[in-house]
Amino acid sequence: MTAKESIPPLDPQDWDEYRALAHRMLDDSLDYLRDVGKRPAWRPMPTTVRNGLIDEPLPRAGIGDAKAYDDFVALVRPYPNGNIHPRFWGWVMGTGTPQSAMADFLSSVMNPNVGGLEQSPVLVERQVVKWCAELMGFPATSGGILVSGGTMANVVGLAIARQKTAGFDVRVDGMQGSHPKLLVYASSEVHGWLKKACEFLGLGNSAFRKVPVLDDFTVDVAAMAKMIADDRAAGHRPFCVIGTAGTVQTGATDDLNALADLAQREKLWFHVDGAFGAMARLAPEFAPLLSGMERADSLAFDLHKWGYLPFDVACVLTREDSALVDTFSMQAAYLASEKRGLMAQSGIFFADRGIELTRSFKALKVWMQFRAAGTDLIGKHIGRNIEQARYLERLVGAQETLELLAPVPLNIVNFRYVASGKDAAALDLLNREILIQLQERGIAAPSGTTVRGKFAIRVAITNHRSTDADFDALVEAVIRLGKELSAA
Repeated sequence: MTAKESIPPLDPQDWDEYRALAHRMLDDSLDYLRDVGKRPAWRPMPTTVRNGLIDEPLPRAGIGDAKAYDDFVALVRPYPNGNIHPRFWGWVMGTGTPQSAMADFLSSVMNPNVGGLEQSPVLVERQVVKWCAELMGFPATSGGILVSGGTMANVVGLAIARQKTAGFDVRVDGMQGSHPKLLVYASSEVHGWLKKACEFLGLGNSAFRKVPVLDDFTVDVAAMAKMIADDRAAGHRPFCVIGTAGTVQTGATDDLNALADLAQREKLWFHVDGAFGAMARLAPEFAPLLSGMERADSLAFDLHKWGYLPFDVACVLTREDSALVDTFSMQAAYLASEKRGLMAQSGIFFADRGIELTRSFKALKVWMQFRAAGTDLIGKHIGRNIEQARYLERLVGAQETLELLAPVPLNIVNFRYVASGKDAAALDLLNREILIQLQERGIAAPSGTTVRGKFAIRVAITNHRSTDADFDALVEAVIRLGKELSAA
């Protein structure tokens, strides 16, 4: 045996032994999910654990599979951000399901690169994109691609908008020429992805024209129209209008029909950021809130938020598949298609529809969960989350010591504890402390924000494990902590 042949394999040397360890991992994981509600919503990480995770020397010699798993159980699994817990309502995060977690395992075992080629994973993603287009009311001509998250989905949408409506070929000229300044218009409540996108795409922050909002936190369409007219008069080139379906701060949805009309009238690209709000279309009783979204030229939304799937998977759709291809297609010689064999193109080449050539099999968990549960059931859970937000709104309204700080049009509730005799600054400090103690005591994990200058406890409900009793417990804890801290 040569020296090279004596190197231990990376696959298990004893498959039966590894099978036993793998079954233990699976059983432990299912117990972990089954009992998630019995644990704190979040727990601080002990200093010894933190130091053990960040100060470990490079492991040049392995410790073995069993010991590595034991360390995961002791050091990693007990200290996540807690988003799978029934009382996690921080930011907007999904919760995942056991079924979709297993799909991630299955996709990792297959480990395909889903950039293209003649293979089943490409066809699965193609089908998932078609289903997503149907759910969102997009036409049969639609194209789409799965990406890592809402930010990347929106960046892809804006890149398409730039290519299609810039008035010059951005792929050829780039942003280096003497073309008019390109401008994009969105609400002041739009998510921070737009700032990143403008920087990443070479437009610059000054390309983002921040439009004021109305009292309900939706964009002022009349103000947007005036800004577009003024910018055209100044010699600039508006190219894209962005509507938001479910703002991250308050859950507001812009008047998407009015924005679609404006974009059509001005011959601009209409993109909708539906990061979480778009999924409300799966709940028939709330779908009218999103009227006009189906008129978008492109739409971005997360499936790992209100689709209850594990991170990470999001989708961007365009009304015409050619819009994606025109923006991203790269005909490299080493990727040339053939009539037969692995390079046969009976499927779809996703690497020609986005930035990435190397792509994981994200579609499998969507495909399996949609087929196993049915999209109608997912829609029922989304509808229940919206009803839970309205239930919490009523709980807050029934308490003299609690104040609602924003309307509740969808699934986000912003409120605070109000103590007599405290000024605005003191109330902000008090509610920050209430929020932190909710988290540190493991009671619940909402997040915080500032609404009209007031610090708010922000509850974003995209959690299929939450019950009404969890919101009863939240309100009771906020009132109790507010009294304790006010008296201290």
